[in-house]
Amino acid sequence: MKHRGRHRRRRRGAALRAFLTGTALALTAAATLISASQADVTDSPGALKPLSSPADTAPLRLQERLVPARTLDRLSAAMGRPVGVDAVVANADRAMRASADCSAADRASLPVTPSVARAYCWDTADSAGSDWRPASVTTSGDADDDGVWGSHRVVLAGWTHSTTAGRAAERGLARVAFVDADDPGRLAYRWVLLVVPVDGGRDYRGLSSAVSGMVWYQGKLLVTTRTGSADALYVYDVDRIQRTNVDGPAIGRVPGGWSADGYRYVMPAVGSYRFTGGRCARSGPPCPGALAVDRGTVPDSLVAAEWTEPDGARNARLWRYAFSTAPGRGGLLGTDTAGRVQPEEAYRTRAAGIRGVLSYREPGADDTSWYMGRLPGSRDGHGGLWRQDVAGSSAARCGADGSHRCWAQSTGSLSYWQETGEVWSLSDHMLFVLPLAELDRSVG
Repeated sequence: MKHRGRHRRRRRGAALRAFLTGTALALTAAATLISASQADVTDSPGALKPLSSPADTAPLRLQERLVPARTLDRLSAAMGRPVGVDAVVANADRAMRASADCSAADRASLPVTPSVARAYCWDTADSAGSDWRPASVTTSGDADDDGVWGSHRVVLAGWTHSTTAGRAAERGLARVAFVDADDPGRLAYRWVLLVVPVDGGRDYRGLSSAVSGMVWYQGKLLVTTRTGSADALYVYDVDRIQRTNVDGPAIGRVPGGWSADGYRYVMPAVGSYRFTGGRCARSGPPCPGALAVDRGTVPDSLVAAEWTEPDGARNARLWRYAFSTAPGRGGLLGTDTAGRVQPEEAYRTRAAGIRGVLSYREPGADDTSWYMGRLPGSRDGHGGLWRQDVAGSSAARCGADGSHRCWAQSTGSLSYWQETGEVWSLSDHMLFVLPLAELDRSVG
């Protein structure tokens, strides 16, 4: 298995970085609220074990399945001309609040260590209940190396609805908040519902799956699926967002037009990737969980962590796929002539309950570091933050007794914005950002 180790020079936005540093917040008050006596994320995952035999890598092989162009064209012909990201953020209808205006309970969900630079809570219309939960984040810094898509800096946050609570029509659905992040002091967002074309593009249904991982690369949005589908990843095109024209509870074609349970915008899937070995299983393909982009490899790559229970006996696998460099395949994974995707590298870790993953290699370093946000076995309270490589592992520590339960509650996904040198993530209640250097220092 070829390891792609050559790295690109990182671009820096000096003026933007200086502004962000000047407005950084000291958000460490949650340190007094953590229960350091619980030590169920303290077990070291040790060193990464490379997986290179065919028996180990074959379960990670994917098969690409693209939606026929005629299906997508039929849907857009019926719904109207698709719109892009700029149109969605220009119609942002919900404002995010800066940390100082958020509740104490919201702020308590933030990491204790490392220190957060900026944090935001959601509009009260979205944060008041517990039926919808944020789980994944990606940015225009993933999509393009200059950090701008169209005319905006944008953050995407994936939310999943509970399968047991709330209105039956909403259960299990997935939606994405398109956040206008041009002004770090004033973030606003608009919802887009994820859907899947059916009946040859004559209709669509909601995507019924937990979206635990999400990556925006070039014009495509890749999201993980774990329930209700044999597909490992669904693919969306951010230039194929469709407007609805009927405000009702149904999802799909209705008398008078198109509805999406009250959402103004839907994004239809344009493809998917399925494990060639079948559905995720204990002895076969993994259940995909956290995702991230690594712009330090050539070509850029998609990194993934296996979804495992935090208190289970199953340890996780970490792996990566190369993005395609072929003309007309921007944002898709690299395939062979049969549409199969092979992993570029893979590892076994002794960690479980990974909900955030990031891979990064410092210029001049010999090995790539893998950062992991892990849930506590109890699932309650703060999780752990670890850095791991083939030589060993280390964790962020906090409190008088050096507890490892220092990371955010629910340990959301990690997204590195190369141009600013910052990492974006999510807690139970908040969206937050911190410098990669601070994250790295905390696990040193």
